Amino acid sequence: MHFDFANILVFVALSVGFVAVTLLLGKLIRPSIPEIAKDDAYECGEKPVGNAWIQFNFRFYLVALVFIIFDVEVAFMFPVAAVFRRWVADGQGVLALVEVAVFTLILFVGLLYVWSKGDLRWFKTVTKES
Repeated sequence: MHFDFANILVFVALSVGFVAVTLLLGKLIRPSIPEIAKDDAYECGEKPVGNAWIQFNFRFYLVALVFIIFDVEVAFMFPVAAVFRRWVADGQGVLALVEVAVFTLILFVGLLYVWSKGDLRWFKTVTKES
């Protein structure tokens, strides 16, 4: 039992040692040329303009959530697609296809809901009440 803990300890020590040696070696090898521009935040090669503490449009958040939902859908469907041929050979192909169809239908209903609320439009029209 102690041998198992020793394996973990050796692995952690080697990992920390590798990181430390790599960082130290990089610090010794790389040139040190201080510049004011090196302290700026890097974002797509553009020079920063204005304050960083601004309020972003909430649409960025909504679009990111919709993207994550469909990205996760693909991540969940890939394993099914990888073994679907074997499931068909075992006689479970119809069940797997129905499960994937129900999963996709639930996500499609969610997409229709978001679309009907107008959350996929970048510029949302605001109606003025009289």
